[in-house]
Amino acid sequence: MVVSPLDQFSDPAMAPSPERPPLLATLRTRVLLMVVGVFAVLLVPAYFIFERISSETTLTLGSALASKQAQYDRYRGMAALDKELTLAGTLARDPAIMDWADNEFDPDVQARGLAAFEHYRAAFTDRSAFIVLDASGNYYFNDAQQSYSDDPYRYTVRSDNPRDGWYFTTRARGEGCYLNVDHDDVLRLTNVWINCVINREGRVLGIVGTGINLSAFIREVVDIDQPGIESMFVDATGAVQAHPDASLVDFHSLTKDIADQQTIFAMLDTEADRTALTRLMEGAREGGEGSVPTAMVSLAGSPMLVGVGYLGGIDWYNVTLMDPDVIVGQSLFQPVGGLALIVLLAAALGMTVLFKTAVLDRLETIEAGIDGLRQGKRGQIRLDRGNDEIGRLSRTLVAMVSAVTASQRDLERQVKERTEDLEDLVNRDSLTGIFNRRGVAQGFADFSDWARQRKTTIGLILIDVDGFKAINDSLGHATGDAVLIALAERLSQAIRRSDLCGRWGGDEFVVVIRGCDAAVLNRIAGELLEMTRTVPVPQDGAASPGLTASIGACVVSPGESLQRATDLADQALYRAKHEGRDRAVIVATEDDDTARVSA
Repeated sequence: MVVSPLDQFSDPAMAPSPERPPLLATLRTRVLLMVVGVFAVLLVPAYFIFERISSETTLTLGSALASKQAQYDRYRGMAALDKELTLAGTLARDPAIMDWADNEFDPDVQARGLAAFEHYRAAFTDRSAFIVLDASGNYYFNDAQQSYSDDPYRYTVRSDNPRDGWYFTTRARGEGCYLNVDHDDVLRLTNVWINCVINREGRVLGIVGTGINLSAFIREVVDIDQPGIESMFVDATGAVQAHPDASLVDFHSLTKDIADQQTIFAMLDTEADRTALTRLMEGAREGGEGSVPTAMVSLAGSPMLVGVGYLGGIDWYNVTLMDPDVIVGQSLFQPVGGLALIVLLAAALGMTVLFKTAVLDRLETIEAGIDGLRQGKRGQIRLDRGNDEIGRLSRTLVAMVSAVTASQRDLERQVKERTEDLEDLVNRDSLTGIFNRRGVAQGFADFSDWARQRKTTIGLILIDVDGFKAINDSLGHATGDAVLIALAERLSQAIRRSDLCGRWGGDEFVVVIRGCDAAVLNRIAGELLEMTRTVPVPQDGAASPGLTASIGACVVSPGESLQRATDLADQALYRAKHEGRDRAVIVATEDDDTARVSA
């Protein structure tokens, strides 16, 4: 007799015992715990997403503010300097000044030049000006008090005086106006000096200019009384030219080596920050006056938003540093975070109610129907077929994903193995198992990149078996192949793991040595020459030594092509054969400086 599943439950003797499952074993409890767990898990990414959104919004707002602030700083800086630069440039082109520089000691010419000098001096903001005449090196100066109106000559610049380096550095540029923050020991002044070259038809006749009091310039341009914002001006090398803290200003930067300068790069925490600032400066320069790129950097352990503008007329950069937490506090986003939390709680509650309605209530219906069936109350049976479909679909999907995943992994493994086999087939010599010409070319390119990064050289060695045709003719090609295989094995064992060897073609082999100069190449060539002599040549069933080779080698400079390197090594190989074989000729330089290793 065939018994159906429903018949089993209709028979009280065959019905399962009505024991209540433990609390944690019920689906309701597990679902509740699952919802609580999901909610807890979602809180973590939700928090990070909130932090990310608030940080990005802060960065966006801060970047816009930093851009505006940098543009404002640039405007203030150029407003303070434009008039002075224009006047100084005009003074440098004044005919009376040029005539005086050409004929310094002619009384009439000198009088006209001094008159023009005084006329422009009175127009400068500081009411001071200077001029250095190149022919004599004499330095003339007068200030707002006209302290030197009777005799403006102050001193003579000398090339052997380090304090006069600013003049000779500026003079070497030939033309234009340049700024330098400096303290004049003779005049006892610390100024932002504007130096304009006097140039007549390509001849440098001297330098004229004026100075802006450093303290006044800082007070007017970079001293911003606003929390969280710091402004400064730097030159093209990053040397600080104006800063609210005068102790950070790099004096005499025009004549200093870059390593001795006090730069903004030294204020940053990491090399990555310094690289980022360098890119900002390059972007500001390439973008022109309207470009203010921004980025986040770390300064004294604190994240700072930096904006950089370029002052093209004087080749300076205005750098604005902003603390985002001070300028745009993240407390602004706390109401949004609270709202997101409420929404997340509501979603968790809604999910719980939906799951109860869509799953738990249906399971209770099935459970009630099974209980009614067990008790013989067939009229109370209400089977939820949808529940059965969900179960089968879940099992089917799991099985399908498992099968697809397994198939995909197996396919990826086969593809990887096939790719490796193809690479070996393309780059390996089928007879000897070492690299072929293609494999050597690829390895040489990698070695060249390595040498270029480390600014060193590599060595290339060509090895040609002497009398190999005679071996093939007298002993047969099988013996010749055995000799080539043996030589390849010896070469592979003789070189370092970081070097490579390959079969260049026929009976010719190539070795590429990493980090190799002429002396090392000479030694290795000699060792390979000696090693070759130990390769046996089978004769009449017995192994007997007697193999020799000719070697040509060269030192390869970074960036030199494989064709050029093999041409040099091939020339050296030709010399080795021409001079009697069984020897090595090493080309140390392109000027044919050679060394030889022979028997």
